[in-house]
Amino acid sequence: MRTGSAATPPPGHISLQEIRPDDLPILFAQQRDPVANSMAAFPAREEDGFMAHWTKILADPTVIARTVLLDGQVAGNVVSFKHEGHREVGYWFGREFWGRAVATRALSAFLGLVPERPLYAGGAPHNAASIRVLEKCGFAVTGQEDGGDVVLRLDDPAR
Repeated sequence: MRTGSAATPPPGHISLQEIRPDDLPILFAQQRDPVANSMAAFPAREEDGFMAHWTKILADPTVIARTVLLDGQVAGNVVSFKHEGHREVGYWFGREFWGRAVATRALSAFLGLVPERPLYAGGAPHNAASIRVLEKCGFAVTGQEDGGDVVLRLDDPAR
């Protein structure tokens, strides 16, 4: 009997759902984690600012946003949006879900909802795990912003 190995898929069922109002307090708590903020090089928002930000996101018809569930538990979110003429993706997961392939599996599923290519993403240069998630999902590093994020791009696989 196998008890697990690096080749064994991680346990748990990943699903994506439309973001619901009752997901937002969980997503708010996840983005307040100082370790996550450091890894993402992104500051936490206060509750009023967070809720206003998500109200704006959810009202924008060009945004595609999903709550990521692991066995029915809110694990984080993944979103695609227009920024400076490009379509980008971003994600945020609770720290208790890190290292379990949740981000990779969720982003892979999410990319099927976003047909537009090329698709861009950014990652803090010191956040190798997040950059690796993007690479596993087909993104390639294209450069680095001046003093900032590593820039990654996903092209149409047919090209």
